[in-house]
Amino acid sequence: MKVAQRTEKVNFIGSKTNFESSFMQKEKHQALYQNIHQDIIDRCKKGEQKAQFQLYKLYYKAMYNTSYRIVNDRMEAEDIMQEAFLKAFDKIETYSGRVSFGAWLKRIVINHSLDELKKKKLDFESVDSYDRPGEVRGEEPEEEEKEGQDDENQITAQIGQIRETINELPEGYRIVLSLYLLEGYDHEEIAEILNLSSSTSRSQYTRAKQKLKAELAKKNHTQNG
Repeated sequence: MKVAQRTEKVNFIGSKTNFESSFMQKEKHQALYQNIHQDIIDRCKKGEQKAQFQLYKLYYKAMYNTSYRIVNDRMEAEDIMQEAFLKAFDKIETYSGRVSFGAWLKRIVINHSLDELKKKKLDFESVDSYDRPGEVRGEEPEEEEKEGQDDENQITAQIGQIRETINELPEGYRIVLSLYLLEGYDHEEIAEILNLSSSTSRSQYTRAKQKLKAELAKKNHTQNG
């Protein structure tokens, strides 16, 4: 009787292990992003040029805009976008489906855009050179940390004018604001992209946002004056 009970217990444990294994496999499968154009992506992985052209037409405008927001040069953004697509098609087998294809492609475009800026010796810490006199680097006044939702609403409401004004800002400001406000990256992701700490990303974003608000206020004063 004891042997039978022990055998039953072993079988139950084995069944549970199989269930857990099956559940994990299911979870792993569900973690893959379901792209709307997955069939085109799959054909691109097979090297079909027609599929590559279709994918290009679907994403080229968005990728161009992403690059332009960073490099602020239309011809250069066009070149970067083209080269990013070539790199994406060359490495499309490495796309695992953990994120959307658009997000994967955008990361390639952003990295390539930043690489081009680095060739120009852009210092991503450069926004600190615009600090207010007497301010301690890396620290923000307490009131800045407690800025309310009103600031974000103000920025969101004026998105058209903001895009134009962001392009006029120094590169350090423009990049941080573009990645956060326009591309939707959080500070941890921005820190990884720019090789900064997340606290530095937040600090730079706060300064950049203040600069943006000041420039917008000047434009509004000029228009209303």
